[in-house]
Amino acid sequence: MNLLWLQSAGCGGCTMSLLCAEDPNILELFEGAGIEILWHPALSEATGDEVAALFDRIVAGEVALDVLCVEGSIVTGPRGTGRYHMLSGTGRPMLDWVRALAPLAREVVAVGTCAAFGGMTAAGGNPAGAIGLQYDGSQPGGALDEGFRARGGLPVVNVAGCPTHPDWVAQTLLLLADGGLGAGALDDFNRPRFYTDHLVHHACPKNEFYEYKASARALSEMGCMMEHLGCIGTQAVGDCNIRPWNGGGSCTRGGYPCIACTSPEFEEPRLSFTETPKVAGIPVGLPSDMPKAWFMALASLSKAATPERIALNAHSDRIAVAPRPKRETR
Repeated sequence: MNLLWLQSAGCGGCTMSLLCAEDPNILELFEGAGIEILWHPALSEATGDEVAALFDRIVAGEVALDVLCVEGSIVTGPRGTGRYHMLSGTGRPMLDWVRALAPLAREVVAVGTCAAFGGMTAAGGNPAGAIGLQYDGSQPGGALDEGFRARGGLPVVNVAGCPTHPDWVAQTLLLLADGGLGAGALDDFNRPRFYTDHLVHHACPKNEFYEYKASARALSEMGCMMEHLGCIGTQAVGDCNIRPWNGGGSCTRGGYPCIACTSPEFEEPRLSFTETPKVAGIPVGLPSDMPKAWFMALASLSKAATPERIALNAHSDRIAVAPRPKRETR
């Protein structure tokens, strides 16, 4: 399976994340799966005229393009020309190359939230006109129109995340190589369901504090970060805490709130990432599938029943009171 990887407007963080794949590493995994990297701007030796010639051969049909991966948003400015981002050495905007290469690919994969929806590069007024491959924020239609389908029949597969998890990219590519990723395996935003059928909340190490609504008040504290510190892991899709980075890391495991980086328009929360919006003291961002009245009733009961150990640990930066087994009485 021939794979071409383009890096458009972004930080390159998804490639950095991909290189953190382990057991096996990403290059060994690609080799074992028969995935050949035609070109990757950070991993390949070819540059300049060699790359331009490769692109010309793909367009001419001389080299088969099985998967086109794009990392980073597509810049459309100024005035829809895309000339704010020229692909060096070709004299053509990245926007033109994406539109020329995507119809030739059997599958097209947006690697990361920037490529999927615009992401961080679309924040702050978006003067560059940054958009995703097939979405502009949450709206269908990006650099490629809403009706675009790759030769294999799928829309752009959006492996969203900022950065995206190396396993999400690897598993997506392996499924595509094996023909195992059909339309039913994608969610409403064309993200692979193998990771978006989960919430970040699932397996979060702070769940015991969440159950009792024992809330942290500062980032250094161990308590749940939903009530005061902006965590929206109960609404954000991703299996980040089920398959953590490097076998042990995730945002919430590191003491930082989930900011829903797999979602379109997460980059414009309209308030600090570490601040929970409230109305009359009630958090706005409640679990998406629970009625507000039920949540508030449950929260009141939970707070009243909070064990002293959990209440003390919630406001500590480490375990202050360890759990003790209940002694049996005779």
